Amino acid sequence: MTYQPSETRHDSLAWRRAGTSGLTLPEFSFGLWQKFGDRTPYETQREILLAAFDAGITHFDNANRYGPPFRAAEKNFGRLLREDLGAWREEIVIASKAGNPIGASPYQRGGSRKHLLQSLDHSLRDLGTDYVDIFYFHHPDPNTPIDETVGALATAVQSGKALYVGISNFYSRDAAHQVAKLLRAAGVPLVAHQSRYSIFDRRLELDDVLVQSALDGVGVITYSPLAQGLLTDKYLDSGIPSGARAENSDFLRPSDITDEYRTRARALNDLARERGQSLAQLALQWVLRRSEVTSALIGASSVAQLHHNLQAPTFAPLTDDELAIIDTHGVHGTGVRI
Repeated sequence: MTYQPSETRHDSLAWRRAGTSGLTLPEFSFGLWQKFGDRTPYETQREILLAAFDAGITHFDNANRYGPPFRAAEKNFGRLLREDLGAWREEIVIASKAGNPIGASPYQRGGSRKHLLQSLDHSLRDLGTDYVDIFYFHHPDPNTPIDETVGALATAVQSGKALYVGISNFYSRDAAHQVAKLLRAAGVPLVAHQSRYSIFDRRLELDDVLVQSALDGVGVITYSPLAQGLLTDKYLDSGIPSGARAENSDFLRPSDITDEYRTRARALNDLARERGQSLAQLALQWVLRRSEVTSALIGASSVAQLHHNLQAPTFAPLTDDELAIIDTHGVHGTGVRI
């Protein structure tokens, strides 16, 4: 069946500007970090991604590392573009990243000019597009001069292979500011800083990275707002549910599901119930409360889960008293390996 998107898709979500740039993004973006490699049936992926587009999500976040295997998620999204979404490419913001290891070779990791630019070329081939909208440096690399990395990002834009550039996982205020300053001097402003942020992971607050991003005119894109599922009702009871991420994940293990975690998560869940929402919706609303946050990256294993999470902004704003309760039980580092 030929896909036709919803005619009301642009009216579904609120839009936020990425820092001081001209780029606006929906308050929710879709991340293909997990479950969009070759272990998940393509038809399942297609159903979820098209539902996301119909619901107003125009920003799809990818990386050369996403799979498994590495690069599989970009190849799968490239197929979606080729078979379904290609006619609406100009309405879509595609992000890719390079820098985290994708192989044993020294040319398959880090912030060198060689790795970043050849990886961008490879991603464009996998995606089947002439350019990506945002190209991120995925992780700080202490072994490469930051000037070289910044120069490669600037080249990506100047060559027309990327419209904007971003950084990811910079949890030092000074380091993030340095990149922003160098890129501005190169005439290629830093548009986005993508990093992990949730009730249980507050590193962006601890070193005032959120504040510095606003000062530098950089939009913050948050990922893992549900802390790998810890900020849902999935693990509140004893045991690990069959099929849950903690059963088979590099990022969440059964040992992370401690009694201390459950006590805190249950208290947060009680607050969510009092507000008439789920814990996941509370957690998403908490992330979006910050004006520095341009968009929250979410994933989904089903269309129903996607639609449930997208309802988070429809609930009443969090009050000061409720935020204080969240601070009491949302202890930084709970269940999350920092």
